Amino acid sequence: MKTPKIRAGERVAPRQQHNWDWRAASNFIAGGAGGGLLAFAAFASLWGTDVRALLVAGMALIGAGLTSVWFEIGKPWRALNVYRHATTSWMTREAAVAPFVFGCGVLALLTGQLLFVLLTGVFGACFVYAQARMLAAHKGIPAWRHPRCLPLVAATGFAEGASLLAVAAPFVIPQVAGQIAVAVCALVLLLVRVLLWRNYLRGLRTDGAPIGSLRALSAIDGQFLKIGNLLPAALLLVGVLGAPLAGAALVLAAVAAVAGGWWVKYTLVRRAAFTQGFALPHLPVRGRAPRVRA
Repeated sequence: MKTPKIRAGERVAPRQQHNWDWRAASNFIAGGAGGGLLAFAAFASLWGTDVRALLVAGMALIGAGLTSVWFEIGKPWRALNVYRHATTSWMTREAAVAPFVFGCGVLALLTGQLLFVLLTGVFGACFVYAQARMLAAHKGIPAWRHPRCLPLVAATGFAEGASLLAVAAPFVIPQVAGQIAVAVCALVLLLVRVLLWRNYLRGLRTDGAPIGSLRALSAIDGQFLKIGNLLPAALLLVGVLGAPLAGAALVLAAVAAVAGGWWVKYTLVRRAAFTQGFALPHLPVRGRAPRVRA
């Protein structure tokens, strides 16, 4: 079969990246939710509650994300080379934060000391931030490098963590005031996520992002707003007001909020990741330019 000829203009059109597949996306999906959960588990510990189960769940999510991206590498043991670029790579910084997350988490589980619980939460938040900076550092992908992408990715990780904690709050936080505070935090973060999402899309359109990126993100816009944010926000209100079936409402709210965040991150990493591309108003011509006579 004859290979079709590629015209010069087609070589510089925006292309969808395929270096990061679903395994890389899984790191952002699970790792962001895990880091957010650890941060809010530390917040819940201020009420003197036992959050060890939440710490285990948060570390398990981060571990699952890191394991998935580890299997993406052709020679997995080369992953240790990531630690060689701490001053220049946010991927290295993410990998450097992970041992502190697990180290402090294990100490918190063994000793039950509040200090180690709080440190685990701090490092969990740092893990979420490092992941957001990893995307922003890829200057060749307009949808990632846009300055409004970083706060969106960070906010969705924390919104997922707060939503997961809202489900567990009735079991781990005996004080009603603490349960309400957690649900309100989750509600506020969902509203913040909506604002950041709309602001992000507006910025991409204004700055002329690749059509493929805009199509992929616009395709999930309506459902993400309704099912991923407004629905869980309404269900959280039901849970806060203590209406009948409040427990079921909190569970559904967490499922919708987390699924919405995971959907956005998967779309961002896999479907909206188009390179910049560039246009040539005049294609170069071989040969020497004709002499101009005076």
